[in-house]
Amino acid sequence: MGYLTRRCGVEKLNVKRSYPLKEIPLNLEIEHLIWQHNVRYIAGIDEAGRGPLAGPVVAAAVIFEPYEHIEGVKDSKKLSAAQREGLYDLIVQRALAYGIGLVDHLEIDRINIRQATFKAMRKAIGSLAKNPEYLLIDGEELPDKIYRQEAVVDGDDRSFTIAAASILAKVTRDRLMIEYHQQYPRYGFDRHKGYGTEFHREMLKKYGLCPIHRRSFLTHIPLPGGEEKA
Repeated sequence: MGYLTRRCGVEKLNVKRSYPLKEIPLNLEIEHLIWQHNVRYIAGIDEAGRGPLAGPVVAAAVIFEPYEHIEGVKDSKKLSAAQREGLYDLIVQRALAYGIGLVDHLEIDRINIRQATFKAMRKAIGSLAKNPEYLLIDGEELPDKIYRQEAVVDGDDRSFTIAAASILAKVTRDRLMIEYHQQYPRYGFDRHKGYGTEFHREMLKKYGLCPIHRRSFLTHIPLPGGEEKA
């Protein structure tokens, strides 16, 4: 656990819960520990698209009022596309603030995927309409300590706020990849969203790279040498 979830004897924040303490949802327990201190605005942060061979990495940041909860919000990977779309709309409607950050394939190749992910997260935080007091980040903390923050292992499973961010990031990126499919239909981006499926790899071997492929991810895949031009 992070600084605030370990700390004791700090002034508690007077916020109203919508249900008794014993009934707090499991995926609000981390937030609950933080809200008990002088913190109100927690931003959950997650990304989508670290692993694909094409397209951007997208991060989302989202803040809710304390104890706001949406039934069904969980790790985006455990939801169907239709479920994610429905929850996306609910999250956008009920969030106090949310932001999206995107880093494209060219920048990923230039600075590497880890740094690109951090950059997308910073962009998402920077686009929030409300300044966060504490960050809950899935997996790994940001190296710059501008905000108090905590990395949560399996955060999209354990934290409602991170799970909500995971849905925003995933839906945003999936929509972008479906748009790219209209430009480059032979690669099937609408099906696999740029991930390295067998079909995607076969199309790469047959047609080569298109303009949104991450060249740094494709050094071990045999290609015909040609590139599809935009």
